[in-house]
Amino acid sequence: MKNKITINLSERSYDILIGKDIIDEISHFLVIKKYSKIFVITDKNVAKLHLKNLEKVLFNFDLIEVESGERSKSFENFSNLCDQVLKKGIDRKSLIIAFGGGVIGDLAGFVASVVLRGVDFIQIPTTLLACVDSSVGGKTAINSRYGKNLIGSFYQPKLVICDLNFLTTLPYREFKAGYAEILKYGLIYDIDFFNFLDHNYQKILLKEHDLLQKSIYQSCLIKSAIVSKDEKENGERALLNFGHSFAHIFETETNYSGEILHGEAVALGMAMAIKMSLNLGLINHDLYQKVIAHLNKCGFIINPNKIRSNWHKENLIQHIYKDKKNENNKLTFILLESIGKAVIKKNVDINDFLKILNEFIEN
Repeated sequence: MKNKITINLSERSYDILIGKDIIDEISHFLVIKKYSKIFVITDKNVAKLHLKNLEKVLFNFDLIEVESGERSKSFENFSNLCDQVLKKGIDRKSLIIAFGGGVIGDLAGFVASVVLRGVDFIQIPTTLLACVDSSVGGKTAINSRYGKNLIGSFYQPKLVICDLNFLTTLPYREFKAGYAEILKYGLIYDIDFFNFLDHNYQKILLKEHDLLQKSIYQSCLIKSAIVSKDEKENGERALLNFGHSFAHIFETETNYSGEILHGEAVALGMAMAIKMSLNLGLINHDLYQKVIAHLNKCGFIINPNKIRSNWHKENLIQHIYKDKKNENNKLTFILLESIGKAVIKKNVDINDFLKILNEFIEN
């Protein structure tokens, strides 16, 4: 069974398809859209594991591979990819396919958005995190030495194909990291979805198909509802960054290495955001404990000292000021008022952030 969600953005609208054995949907799309050339951008791991599946439905394309990992979202890699597609003769009727996880989607999408002032692209995510987060909504970006995703664009794909077969080879650590983003949707938008996850998280983490597909579908449904109303994050879309302000400071400090994966950082960041919500009197202690209990049951590390024993606090403080949501050097955080309802809290005092940092990181 296949699910379909349409992101309604006028002439930029597109479909998200979710299910098993649906990679051939790209063939149906290409019958309608006649492209002069097709470029597939992927990483070496995905190519080794899954390229043969794409080759069965896509017969004529130029393949470009990059190294796996968050560090590939660099300006150097971006520039190199632009040079490669230009050298291979890309034109405005060409198509770029992002075939991989969030790194590939962000990187290939950004290339598609700027080469020849924009060419069409399709997202085929191969990780859980990419299925429910980075492949949907049109955010593309690369990292800077000053922070994560600070150079990029809003550029919507023409189609997103989430074929669950690609998730079968995903290592458990990466799969669980993707689950953190699923949990986020329940926390910020839908208490019933959170309760569903709280009841079924074990089976979902074991990749039980029906529950997994329902979780992905519900996550994409929530994100599509938010993005359709606020494409370029002028308001409500910022709620999707719940936990991310804290998460990004750890990712930046570890130089986007495997020391902490994005989803792991988001889980830690959500724990810190929930504690800030408690400190500021937005939620009660029972609600705080309920969410923390779920994070612990799933096995997320929400004590940063178990990841690294010597965090440089001054660096982390500097990183928080690079957050894209900040305005006029005033801190902004996404916090909870209840499970299923998040709020944008502006002008947060630096001392409230420092209190959280000191509560989570030992001196």
